Order: sequence, then C-alpha cells, then structure tokens
Amino acid sequence: MNIFDDLKSRYRLGDVALQFIFWNVGIFLVSIPLFYQFKFGQFVFPDWIALSSDPLVSLRHPWTYLSYAFFHDGIGHLFFNMLVLHFCSQLFLTFFTTKQFVGLYVLSSIFSGIVFVVSYYFLQYTSLIVGASAAIYAILMATTSYQPLMEVHLFLFGRVKLWYITAVILLLDVLQFRLENMGGHIAHFAGAFFGFLFIKLLVNGLDLSKLVSGITDFFRSLFQKKEKKPFKKVHVNYARKEPTRTTSRIVTKDKTQQQIDEILDKISQSGYDCLTKEEKEFLFKAGK
Repeated sequence: MNIFDDLKSRYRLGDVALQFIFWNVGIFLVSIPLFYQFKFGQFVFPDWIALSSDPLVSLRHPWTYLSYAFFHDGIGHLFFNMLVLHFCSQLFLTFFTTKQFVGLYVLSSIFSGIVFVVSYYFLQYTSLIVGASAAIYAILMATTSYQPLMEVHLFLFGRVKLWYITAVILLLDVLQFRLENMGGHIAHFAGAFFGFLFIKLLVNGLDLSKLVSGITDFFRSLFQKKEKKPFKKVHVNYARKEPTRTTSRIVTKDKTQQQIDEILDKISQSGYDCLTKEEKEFLFKAGK
C-alpha cells in the first residue's frame, strides 16, 4: 500500500475532525501556486475567496462567509489552527455527534464572518480575513461550556481543567486585540460566543446543527442520480424454489460486515495504527 492509498484509507476511516483537517491542509496546498506571491513572500487572496469587510463586496460573494474558514495565510497559521482543531475536536466528539460538529463549524464560521463585516463597517476599516480560527474557538468554547471541569493532560503542565485553558486563550486574545489582526480577534470572540450559545440552546432542546444537516440533505437529494431499473421480461417458473443460493449470499455478506465491524471496533479502542497489514488491506478493498 503506497502513501496515497494510506492517506485515502485514513481519510475514509477517520472521524469528521480528521477529514476537516485533510480538507484544510489540501486547500492550503492548492492555494500556494494559485495565491502565494513569491516575490513578496505572502498570500494575496482575492475577495471571492477571502471574506471582505466591505458589505457590498461580501454580499456579491456570499459563499465567502464560509470559504474563508478553509484558507490560511501561512504554514504557521495552518499548523497552529490544525493542532488546536485536533485537540478541541477530540474533546467535542466525546460528547456530541458528527453532524453537530459539522453544524457548529459551519454556522460559527458564518456567524463570525457576519460579526467581522458589521464591526469593520462601523469602525470604517477595510480588510480581508481567512482562517479556521473562529470555528475552532466555537468548538473549544462549546466543549468548555458543557464540561468546564474536565481535566486535560498537557505536556509540561500535567492535568489541567479545560476552562483554565480556554480562559488563557481568550485572555491572550484580549491582550493582543489592538496590537495586530484586530479583525481576526473579533472573529475569535464571535466564534467563542457562538459556541457558548450553541451549547446553551442544545441543552434546552434546540439543536442548531439540524439547519446545516437539513440543507445538505436537501441538496444531496437534488443532485443524487436515481437509478432506473431496466425492464425485464419475467418468465414464471412453477417448479419448487431452492433457496440455497440466496441463503448463501446473505451469510457471506453478514460475515464480511461482521469482520468490518470487528476491525472498526478495534480502531475505536486502539487506533488505526494497531491494525495488521492484512486488516488494512481488507478495509481498503471493502471501501472500494
């Protein structure tokens, strides 16, 4: 199995957080030849990719209220964001579902984008913004709001309560608010607020993530091709039916599914790397 097959297997078998990291890294790699200005040593994103603080521009490109959350302006920006995304998403997915993760990521990005545009409009500033930070802050704050006393093991610090970590991160944003990247800090606070709001509404019975899942299901139904079964002429055979072949197929399918379930249970307990070479090849073939 080569490296590309291994990456495909990890993407297919990984959780939604790993898949989002794959998307962010993949989009970053694609954006380098398209938007990186080697002469100046920086990215220059167009306003149909990055979110513009000019309301007229952003309304002409409404998709930028989400697209900006998948682009990054440097390897350091990407690395730090993906590191924190991996950390907080594992905590979030301990308590909540995949659909709730996707819904929170998407909705918090849109909400933070709106707050950024409105804030800069009244401050009379003009700028562009990219990065997944707002969505990451939302996921971190949502988990902290739900389980603030959860203890997390940090290198060099040992076990620390989750709300301590979140408080320090927010405090650093406050201290840097007027120094640089003010638009980014505004988006961070907006994301954190939305994460808090998301959990409070969820605890009270209102799941905002259903908005996103409902929209995606609708568009999936529009573009999904319906298979047309060709007309077949049926000949009636009144002889005694022998169910041997049908039963044999069902048993074989059940055994295969059972083997897949056992391997997936093994992954959930010990991780993908604990699989043998034969088990990885079996999953790869089953995925096809």
